[in-house]
Parts: sequence; C-alpha cells; structure tokens
Amino acid sequence: MGRTSSVNAKDDIPVAGGGTLAVYRLCEGSPSVVAVHGVTANSHSWLAVARELSGRVSLLAPDLRGRGRSNGLTEPYGIAAHAQDMLAVLDHFSLERAVLVGHSLGAYVVARLAAEHPERVTALVFVDGGLTAPVAEDVDPQRFVEGFLGPTLARLRMRFGSREEYHAWWRRHPAFAAGDVEERNLVGFADHDLIGEEPSLRSSVSEEAVRGDAADMFTMGEPAHRLTVPVTLMCAPRGLLDDPNPVQPLDLVRPWSARAPTQRTVLAVDDVNHYTIALGRRGAKAVAAAVDEAVRAGT
Repeated sequence: MGRTSSVNAKDDIPVAGGGTLAVYRLCEGSPSVVAVHGVTANSHSWLAVARELSGRVSLLAPDLRGRGRSNGLTEPYGIAAHAQDMLAVLDHFSLERAVLVGHSLGAYVVARLAAEHPERVTALVFVDGGLTAPVAEDVDPQRFVEGFLGPTLARLRMRFGSREEYHAWWRRHPAFAAGDVEERNLVGFADHDLIGEEPSLRSSVSEEAVRGDAADMFTMGEPAHRLTVPVTLMCAPRGLLDDPNPVQPLDLVRPWSARAPTQRTVLAVDDVNHYTIALGRRGAKAVAAAVDEAVRAGT
C-alpha cells in the first residue's frame, strides 16, 4: 500500500501470514517514534501523548492484530507475533533504528523486539508494563487472566446502542472517574474501538487475541532482563480500576533497574492509574517528556 504524509493518516502494512496491519500517524515531526498500545486498547490510546509531542516527533501507532482496524488479522497472536509485526512497521517506514514506546502489553512487545533485534532500537520507553508480575506456579494462566482482566473481558462481550452510550460507559469507568482525561481523547479512543452498526455496536477487540496475548505476558519469561539498549520504565501507583494494586510495583521494578543502573531508568508518575498514565493529561505529559529524553539520548 502507498505511504501517506498527512496527520492521522493510515498505512496498511503487509505482515507475515497474510493481511495488513493498520498503522496511524497521530502527529507529525521528526524523528519517527513507534508507540504500541495495551492488551484491550488500540492505536488511539496514544492521542493524548501525540498531542503533547506534536511538532517534535512523528508518532506511528499501530492497531495490533485483533484490535481496531487490524481486527481482521487473526492468529498467530502472542508477543512474538506482535514483535514480528513491529519489525514490518519499521521496515515499511524505512526506519533502521527508532525509539519504541509500549504501554502495558505494548511494553512486552517492544521488549521482545529489542531483545532479539537491538540493532533496530535506539531506546525504549515502557509505560506501566514490561516486567512479568510474579504468578504462583500452580495457577492456570487463563484463570489468572480471567481474574486480572475480568471487567475488561466483560466489555468485549457487551453491545451498545450508540456511540454516545459507549462514551458514557467509559466516563463511568473507575479509571476515568476522576476526570483527568480530555473528552476529545476519550471519545477518539472509544470511537476507534467500535465496530458494527447501531443499535448493536461492540468493541473491535478479539477476546481470543486478548487471551493469547495476556497468557504470554505471564508465562513467556522476561526479555526485559536481556535488554542491551537504554530503557525507561514508567510506573503508575494505581491499577486498572484505579485500585491500589499497581501493575508494575516498585519492589519488582527497582531490583531490575539496579542490575544495569546506567541503562535502566525508573520513573514513578504521581496520581495516575494504569489507563491514565497514557491517556490522561498528567500521564501524557510525563510520557511525552520521557519520549523527548529518549530521542535526545539517541541523537
């Protein structure tokens, strides 16, 4: 497919196994930075960050297979498959090396890519993801996923009568109840997620993809421990439901950083949760600053 140059333009990139991956240019600038979203999100979860970075970088945000406008892409799922798709993104945009940013699942994806292909990566920014949380050995991964992502998985089975009804559902979500997310960013993210027709709209996210990817997050080992490129890990103090259980607890993160203190930086972002660290005002400013620093360090 041909490449485009306008802001928020979409490129359809051929990937292994057939089909194309949708990648959006959410803001213009130089250099190009690739931003990979979370497990039940989409490319437009980076809208707030893109607005902070506009004019300074070109933010290239894919819809991972099984989500958004890539929801027609089926198996293989899993972190290894997504990492290969991200290599296709780098090749498509003629990026020999780039700064890669990943939120939640996206952090595991860019970690895998950088561990296997460090020559393609200038630096990494992990946004509340990247390190595998400890799970008891006798716990079934799918049962753990059900408990960890239960309310999120339930959303994928719901039907909505209108876009406004879906917007309202997100406004009531515990992660957004405090109102730190701009309406245009919340609506942009929510609208990009919807497929179907009124009165039976639904999320574009494939539950099969989520289960395959989330199980990987807790069973695949930790590419983050093998990294040889600079990486900043940004941590939210609160979890998916604005609860006091962080996805990347500091007692897990600090020992990882201490093993390579000149390469690994930990940033605790105050007063955000797992969603608003990327989509909220405060979180977006912090992520944009980390991306700016990663770009400067690589030039």
